[in-house]
Amino acid sequence: MTSHPVSPNTVLANALLRTEDVLTPRILATPPERIVLVVGTQINGAPHIGTSLVQSLAFAMAARLRDRFGIPSAVVFSALDNAPYELATDPASGHRYQRAYAQALGEKALTDLVTALYQPLFTALTRRLGIPHHVETYTQQQAGEYFRRTWLRLLPRIDAARWWLAPSTGTPHLRVPCPQHGCGWSEKHAERTRVHLTDQETAAVSAVCLHHGPYRATITPTTSAYLDLATLYRNLVKELTLTSMATRETLYVMVKGGDWVFGSILVDEALQAVGLTRAQLPARLFCPQVVTDTGAKLSKSLIREGHAPLSEEAARWMLDTREWPGTVTEYADQLLATTQTMLSDPRHFFRSYSAAEIGRLITAPAPRSISAP
Repeated sequence: MTSHPVSPNTVLANALLRTEDVLTPRILATPPERIVLVVGTQINGAPHIGTSLVQSLAFAMAARLRDRFGIPSAVVFSALDNAPYELATDPASGHRYQRAYAQALGEKALTDLVTALYQPLFTALTRRLGIPHHVETYTQQQAGEYFRRTWLRLLPRIDAARWWLAPSTGTPHLRVPCPQHGCGWSEKHAERTRVHLTDQETAAVSAVCLHHGPYRATITPTTSAYLDLATLYRNLVKELTLTSMATRETLYVMVKGGDWVFGSILVDEALQAVGLTRAQLPARLFCPQVVTDTGAKLSKSLIREGHAPLSEEAARWMLDTREWPGTVTEYADQLLATTQTMLSDPRHFFRSYSAAEIGRLITAPAPRSISAP
């Protein structure tokens, strides 16, 4: 089997001459002075190939936009350290609880984790492409005054968006971890968590801890109480924040894996429900998804638990990129060669790839691009 992609045509690919043209309408509508591509990843262990691919595509697309339109571009990496680290069930109520990485490891350990697992690749990509980058954890993001003010302003309108953020229950998950020293547990599905505004800049939260029972917390633009939002809710606040921060000088582009296509529909509807127009919705770029032989997204946990297969042709380093048999610089170079192939033709970009096919592309000595007839 050839190691070069032979890609079918699609409606979107057929409408484009170049992959970056999917962003051209946004750029031409209000020409920005700079473009910032925002890519986020859950910090829940070593990255697999799907994570590395999306990150490298963010850098490669930034370089492409810079060269095509002459606009300075940069990458912001959101390290989502609110991913669950521990899970437990309250035997009395049956409610599920979680303790996130941020609470379980602490700031220094998290910084060390991001530095060890992600920073080397980012540094190599910046050196290769001349694209600057910035790393921000979710802990830092939620502590920011602008993020908190956006959430506080959103609260009176959350009823308009809640069924988009949580279509099955109508209750968007808000978690404020127990403030008792060394605790940090919170209800995963926030069944007994209540929040209400006491004034324009203050919200009172009541919840129940797994170990310490009922507790209260106060959220203001500057208080340190941790504001943990479930995935769709977090994206709503983050994108509202970026939209309100954005000026005519900056275009923010959300870079996500292909599995986010369907979830982003809900986020967009929620954004419009709270007052944004279609023209104000953030620009998005959905990258190729890496899948198993069954067509499901490549999942480290499912493969390790025996619920999903990893093709015999796919190397083990694809589940843990620390096992790549070479240097980080060599890994970055091979990733960039693969992204060049994908970006060379819209047919190669707007599709999915099996883990085995991605392995062939990355290890090929000289990737080249061919389209299906």
